[in-house]
Amino acid sequence: MTTPTPPSAFPDVEALVVDILKQDPALATALVTVQPPSTFDGTTAAVLVNRRGGAWVGELHVDQPLIELEVYGPTKHDAHVLANEARRALLATAGNRYGTSLITEVDEQDGPRWLPDYLYHAANRYVSVHKVYLDVY
Repeated sequence: MTTPTPPSAFPDVEALVVDILKQDPALATALVTVQPPSTFDGTTAAVLVNRRGGAWVGELHVDQPLIELEVYGPTKHDAHVLANEARRALLATAGNRYGTSLITEVDEQDGPRWLPDYLYHAANRYVSVHKVYLDVY
């Protein structure tokens, strides 16, 4: 059996997740981005979206990126609340089409956990990792 050739260009999953999270009312007051501005110090409400690997499954024509959400807040409690809102919003994307992309499933690989940030020393940060199943055609 031959494995179908991957598409010449995968959708930008980071940009897709950023766009989805920005539309969620519970995240309206947070910065949602891939790259924080140079003035960011980790003490404001923010959700940073990063692809941390994943795999192409040729037979299914599915990209399975691992999406990491780094969530910051002015306090540990605020960061925790925001992390749960970002998690909820991403998990809710399963079964929805965004342009030509269909997210069929979202699995939590590592739930929100407190993780000190060595770049931003005053930061309150929670990190979670989710596998997103994205039909690519």
